[in-house]
Amino acid sequence: MTLNRSTVDKVNPFFLLESICNNLFSFLSACYEFMGSNTTLASHSPHGGNALELASRSVQHGQADIALAVGCGNWITEIPRYELEGLGVLSRCREGAQSYRPFDRRRDGFIPGEGGAAILVEAADVAEKRNARTLGEIRGFGNGIEFSKDHSLTVPPRVMSQCMKSALEDAAVDLRDLSLLCAHGSGSRKGDRSELASIQDLCKERSSDIPITGLKAYTGHLGAASDLAEVIFCLRSVREGMIPATLHFMEAEREFRDLRISGEHERCKRAPFLSVSYGFGGQSSAVVIEVP
Repeated sequence: MTLNRSTVDKVNPFFLLESICNNLFSFLSACYEFMGSNTTLASHSPHGGNALELASRSVQHGQADIALAVGCGNWITEIPRYELEGLGVLSRCREGAQSYRPFDRRRDGFIPGEGGAAILVEAADVAEKRNARTLGEIRGFGNGIEFSKDHSLTVPPRVMSQCMKSALEDAAVDLRDLSLLCAHGSGSRKGDRSELASIQDLCKERSSDIPITGLKAYTGHLGAASDLAEVIFCLRSVREGMIPATLHFMEAEREFRDLRISGEHERCKRAPFLSVSYGFGGQSSAVVIEVP
């Protein structure tokens, strides 16, 4: 009875509608009169990248001339905040917005956000016929699941090693030829450590000091919208020859100080970039995109 009363008195009645993960996709499809097959992936961050891959593969395999990948996330209402707080991944925000500091040794978690992002994928010949402005060319994808030894939902020691290697191989691109690596950068203690260890291993293996940036501190963590939004940010940034700084980053932990984490805006060449994402349970995704 206590739980029932709390549900009626304390939970926003629109919570259920807000939690339907294909709302944004449905609105966009209706607005632009999209037709054909569709798929909904209900999970966290890496599934925005998975949606982009499904859209791209559909076009690549001739199943569609055009496809739309959409991600949306709402982590600012009561229920998501309660769940995230229970997982111990939220920042205490002792310094307000500046508390969100991915990869910094003082990090204590992330600040949740709300948002959506969409990327239109089109066959090159179709885009050329209608004189479309091409923002980027998808070169390759990578996916992986790294398991913890105790088979829990915690982040494993090397959460992104497999997906990054797969993406580079699929794209036939060398790590040293990339303009930047847009990392997940959740800002959680264990998550950032696992991600940086994965990148560190990859850089040592391939003799690279690639610039690394994390963008979630600009927007808050948008869940499944974050990785699509960050691809869009990188498309714009690389096109303008800039690597965005990792907001509020000052200094990494001692063991990761050999990595080139961008604490300030940098210049970069127009070249492919690698964007990565991971989620609870060790799922991860990566995409290589070239900016013309």
